[in-house]
Amino acid sequence: MAALEKRSGADWQELDKDHHLHPFTDHKALHEKKSRIITRAEGVYIFDADGNKILDGMSGLWCVNVGYGRDELVDAATAQMRELPYYNNFFQCAHPPSIELASMLQDVSQPQFNRVFFTGSGSESNDTIVRMVRRYWDLLDQPQRHTIISRKNAYHGSTVAAASLGGMKPMHEQSGLPIPGIVHIDQPYWFGSDQSLSPDEFGLLMARQLEEKIQELGADKVAAFIAEPIQGAGGVIVPPDTYWPQVQRICDEYGILLISDEVITGFGRLGEWFGADYFGTKPDLMPFAKGVTSGYLPLGGVLVSDRVGDVLIDKGGEFFHGYTYSGHPAGCAVAMENLRILQREKLIERVKNDIGPYLQNGWHKLAEHPLVGETRMVGLMGALELVKSRQPLERFDEKQGVGTICRDLLVDNGLVMRAVGDTIVVAPPFVLTHEEADELIEKAWLCLDLTQEAING
Repeated sequence: MAALEKRSGADWQELDKDHHLHPFTDHKALHEKKSRIITRAEGVYIFDADGNKILDGMSGLWCVNVGYGRDELVDAATAQMRELPYYNNFFQCAHPPSIELASMLQDVSQPQFNRVFFTGSGSESNDTIVRMVRRYWDLLDQPQRHTIISRKNAYHGSTVAAASLGGMKPMHEQSGLPIPGIVHIDQPYWFGSDQSLSPDEFGLLMARQLEEKIQELGADKVAAFIAEPIQGAGGVIVPPDTYWPQVQRICDEYGILLISDEVITGFGRLGEWFGADYFGTKPDLMPFAKGVTSGYLPLGGVLVSDRVGDVLIDKGGEFFHGYTYSGHPAGCAVAMENLRILQREKLIERVKNDIGPYLQNGWHKLAEHPLVGETRMVGLMGALELVKSRQPLERFDEKQGVGTICRDLLVDNGLVMRAVGDTIVVAPPFVLTHEEADELIEKAWLCLDLTQEAING
């Protein structure tokens, strides 16, 4: 390791260019620009090879909820790796970390969730959803209930089945997706609509699409509806208040499974343990990942309700599905300590009652900037819409890449936020202080000014 530490930032960039293929990347463009090499992190800040200190407004990738540099999580991993670094959960075996974590997850989730199927990531969790949902209906002698309804512009992962559940056209076009048996309806994106309806009216209209799709396909053919409580990678799309109650009613009325994708919203991001708690839904399945370990080690899973779990067990027969790293001992040990930190430091309550409202107040002040058409934030998950004009509302031509311009200026000025088209999104760690929140807002305003200067020439 000492030899590696002697490399310069430029050396790392060359090695990266020569040998490393990045996720979701235009590699030709990256090779022309070169990577930013991140070398260490502490609290809510990351540091690059050139010594720049950057406030991580995205918690890594929506996941480092308890912040960087938590020795408790490092120690938990170290102790477990000395005791039992790895064993699988195949062949009728189990180990204490996976069992204890499963019990802890039952304690923090809704009463219907008493079982967990572990995976290694959010994508694997949503692949598991496809297999588990179809297995459930097969065991109930209803194999024709095969179709899963999802939403356009949703993100559920990048493996074949998970990307099919997602509704992102560029992913589908590159890969011949979706796989059969997955269909999509519109997303509840009021700002992206013509705004001729009130938000509440629009929420009802979008929920009604689910019912219409069920009726079109035939209720006896539909297995489940999957959705993120708030769409994350799609642009932090917060549904109108009328949306989720109607979705719950429809799923109940037609007997289809409701799947709440909690990969981003789980473990406190919205100021509740899960997004389903925030919106008051009662899902049958909840895929999770990211925040369960605060990103310190890969781990994911699916919380399985008694409705589904009892059928899988009572009907018998092998469920031909699983992963080498399902319930990895070290990952589970880190997850347990991460849950204890969330509880001990009351970080979820802090998101709800302290830093969440504080950051939201500053975030909404950004709506005063002439480039901003809307701000929205729930807990510590927010977005702002970049627009050419507010009155009348006019959006930029996508080819201008205004969101990308803004994102790059943000990073250059010491703040990581993410661009989804011309929507800028934020999701900082739960340990963000008031002073750091002020810094985030100040830098965001500065970069909005710089963006405006850049597009005006």
